[in-house]
Amino acid sequence: MIENNSFVIYKNQLALVIEVSDKFTVKFQSSPKTSTGKSAIYSTQKIREKDMSLLYPANLITSKKQLTDFSNVESKIQYLIDIAENQDNQNSITEKIKEVYELLISDEDTATQEVSFFDLAELTLGDFLAKDSWLFYNMIKKLPYFKTIDENFIPRSQDEINQILQKENAKENQAKLYEEFIKRLKQKSINQDDFQYMQEIEAYCLGKTDKSKILKDAGFSDKIEKVHKLLIDTGFWHFTKNPHPIRHGLSIQSAREVLPPPPEENRVEISTISYAIDNEWSTDPDDAIGFDGEFYWVHVADPASTVFPDSKIDIDARHRGTTLYLPEHTARMLNEKSIEDYALGLTEKSKALSFKIKLDENANIIDTEVLKSIVNVKRLTYKQADEIKDCAELKPLFDIAKKYEQRRKSSGAIQIQLPEVDIKITNSDEEKNIVSIYKSEHTASSELVKEFMLMAGEAAARFAFKNQIPFPFISQDEPDIPKEIPEGLAGQYRLRRCMKSRRVGVTPSMHCSLGLAMYSQVTSPLRRYMDLIAHQQLRAFIDNKKLISKDEVLERISCGDAGINAAVKADRESCLHWKLVFLTQNPDWQGKAIAVEKKQKQTVFLIPELAMETILNNDKDYELNEEITVKAGKISIPELSVDFIKIL
Repeated sequence: MIENNSFVIYKNQLALVIEVSDKFTVKFQSSPKTSTGKSAIYSTQKIREKDMSLLYPANLITSKKQLTDFSNVESKIQYLIDIAENQDNQNSITEKIKEVYELLISDEDTATQEVSFFDLAELTLGDFLAKDSWLFYNMIKKLPYFKTIDENFIPRSQDEINQILQKENAKENQAKLYEEFIKRLKQKSINQDDFQYMQEIEAYCLGKTDKSKILKDAGFSDKIEKVHKLLIDTGFWHFTKNPHPIRHGLSIQSAREVLPPPPEENRVEISTISYAIDNEWSTDPDDAIGFDGEFYWVHVADPASTVFPDSKIDIDARHRGTTLYLPEHTARMLNEKSIEDYALGLTEKSKALSFKIKLDENANIIDTEVLKSIVNVKRLTYKQADEIKDCAELKPLFDIAKKYEQRRKSSGAIQIQLPEVDIKITNSDEEKNIVSIYKSEHTASSELVKEFMLMAGEAAARFAFKNQIPFPFISQDEPDIPKEIPEGLAGQYRLRRCMKSRRVGVTPSMHCSLGLAMYSQVTSPLRRYMDLIAHQQLRAFIDNKKLISKDEVLERISCGDAGINAAVKADRESCLHWKLVFLTQNPDWQGKAIAVEKKQKQTVFLIPELAMETILNNDKDYELNEEITVKAGKISIPELSVDFIKIL
């Protein structure tokens, strides 16, 4: 039985019983004294007997008149702790414990016999005193010679001891290696052996973990931008490394699950040739347009024929939200191997979901039919289409697209033309990731395709509304445009700042910037989840199958939008990253900057060649659309910032 004034072990700490009632009140050192002179802190706690173990009994302390020189509990506890922490005491008792171990192990009877803590202490020390109890307890636990069975001890075999010593040596060696790494890290001079440690810092910088012990131990800031710079400064990352998609929780790999080929089902064969018009580098054409003399056709890839709601592929696409297009690579919403089966124009016959649209002479939609189809598709680049835009097959498409655009403008459509660029990444043996930036070209045929995609979006929205199909409608409130808008680039910049955010819901409403009373996106189901939802609903309707409810559509919209928003942020940050890499690789670059907004002491400039904006302190009163020449000053890739400087 444990009595008052007994020393005990409580949660592996030294404690002294100061009161016995229905429970035991113990006092212990909750915070040790410091080398700077700060006193130790002591706490009391009421505990049950089963929550502690006896270290040294009170009756022996009293009978042997021990610790009589101490006036209070705290000083007694500190006295035992000081003895236990003394290195000479530790060395002395280590030798004694080793001798006792060798004595016990040498006899077959004692080699396997359990010994109580108190008996082992007396065997080791002779006269076992309270002052040595905490020292002995810690050393018997620390040294490898004895193992604990309940509250007794038994000698370990030599093999067991060797295994423990090997582990301790390995641990000590690892600690030494870690200490040496921390020294190198502080000097920002790491070697190949440091990879295992640097992975932890990388994971933190990529947002995969929320803390890093290494950064704390090395005394570095855990601010993401500073950690990014550290990874570059140490050479662990090349300065061209783009971490932004992963930071936003996005996969940089395409979907793994392969789609089965489109099923054999009843489809209407469209004899009229349609045209898939896209960039030269496009590998996944998902739409084509045509005219049969009466109806205008928009044919769209048909992955919804096999991607069913709540299937594994559907759920993965829902979380992705969209295909992630980065300058350095593409991470597709649907598996890349499936493109050949679903893209239009890659085979002689293409299976599609087709929108058969009837227009009046002013390009108003009179009627729409949605069909599962087989179509003849001819692929053209924008350049090729521009060269033959006046041919008999394409001219009607260009003509109606112009009328459709005029109709939208008469309904308030707003077209904003701000500089856009294409970023190209190439690799060489001498240097990684060479960046080139080109002005984006808008051609007559690219505008043609845009108008037909909008037409299909309007037609699908009207079809869904007419047939009461729960559908992902896209809307946008009317912008607050001031009466006077500047001319030129400054005016376009002002208009963009007036635009309201888009909304996606199950209730159709005006999309003011497009000039459409209702609108949805349906032309890219291979790379946009909203389009895939729309196709799933349209297919279910024409097949007389159960539709997804409005609430379920809203849930899918919400999930898909989260992925889209992350992709938009990642794309914006990635493009800025590569522009800064370009400026770093081209330190002599100079370009024109155009004043687009005047502030009190500063002016906002757009740099068309880079599609970037910057704010400069006024050295004069600039006029809107005034041109200056600038160059890049301080560039910080980790902070995604650059200070542009006016060239006088």
